[in-house]
Amino acid sequence: MEFYMLSQIASAVLAETQSRFPGQEAYSRGELYHTGRDMGYTESKFKELFSDKYKVGRGKYAFEIAELKDAPSVQVMEVPEKKSKKETMAQAQKSIDDGDVYVPAKDSCYVPWGNSADIVEIVKSKQFYPTFITGLSGNGKTMMVEQACAKLNREYVRVQITPETDEDDLIGGFRLINGETVFSYGPVVKAMKHGAVLLIDEIDRGSNKLMCLQSVLEGKSLLLKKTGEVVKPAEGFNVIATANTKGKGSDDGRFTAATILDDAFLERFIDTVEQSYPAAKVEKKIVLKHMEKFNKVDEDFADNLITWAEIIRKTFADGGVDEVITTRRLCHIVQIYSIFGDKLKAITRGIARFDEDTKAAFADLYTKVDAKVIVPDAPTIDNTDTVKANDDVIAF
Repeated sequence: MEFYMLSQIASAVLAETQSRFPGQEAYSRGELYHTGRDMGYTESKFKELFSDKYKVGRGKYAFEIAELKDAPSVQVMEVPEKKSKKETMAQAQKSIDDGDVYVPAKDSCYVPWGNSADIVEIVKSKQFYPTFITGLSGNGKTMMVEQACAKLNREYVRVQITPETDEDDLIGGFRLINGETVFSYGPVVKAMKHGAVLLIDEIDRGSNKLMCLQSVLEGKSLLLKKTGEVVKPAEGFNVIATANTKGKGSDDGRFTAATILDDAFLERFIDTVEQSYPAAKVEKKIVLKHMEKFNKVDEDFADNLITWAEIIRKTFADGGVDEVITTRRLCHIVQIYSIFGDKLKAITRGIARFDEDTKAAFADLYTKVDAKVIVPDAPTIDNTDTVKANDDVIAF
């Protein structure tokens, strides 16, 4: 047999074939072909192995081993091991970022009250117990759930609902990461896999696209339609939702973005917790803790703020005013006071978002509650223009 020099790639394919089939003197076309393809090469790169000069029979090729002794080295392309379709899909179904699954930090300003003890018991039980918390804005619904998880060292995922929230936002979808398209788990799936508490915040802002959570609210496994993976909820997984309404819309127009949720959807919540504003004694503790946080403790101011807010809330309940002072708003006023050191300024800045009539009425009420507050004199406007000429003043 004559000696012929092979190209680097052909030499590498032949060497690999010989290692796969030790002791053979001839190799079939299929053996050479599949070896080359496994190494990442197309047939055109090593087609010279199928030359008639190496053919020793039908579909059989033989080569002088000595021919390869001094063959230049070839950098062989690494080809990943072939995996089954199921394995490949599972690898693609990875979560890109688990940063939204965490144990929340304890808030030094938090004061447990009302339903907080019940929420702690629900979270502590680690049972699947879907809970719907409803109540006016700014009364601590979200913080109550967050701090229950902080106290019990439970992982927590918070999802903020908007009218645009859809299945892709909640369950997950394909994302382009580093030039590769992968399936990224959404917050709901992450919470299920971690056995975390899923807080769906302001759920009554969502549309009928929330119906994708039906099986989730039943505590059952979830099929990821885009990948075929079935996600089984880990032990401890639970769903808690917050809303300003009970899912029936807002008749008084206060929460214009609140929608009417499907009754079949609402029926899947085991428990409905109605959250009001805290009692005066509790709310004063909250206000004082925020004053401590901002190094501006004033107990008289705290008392007056609580009295002022209570009067407004009672008037609101009776239909006398259209706005209310929330616990959150009181904490904002405390922070404003810590910066400017002026009580009335803190009040007026804190209620500036209301219309002019409401703002004036609320500010006036505070001056009646706190007799010590200094009300600035109304500015005087002088419309007289004067011109001085030859020591005479001429008025126009």
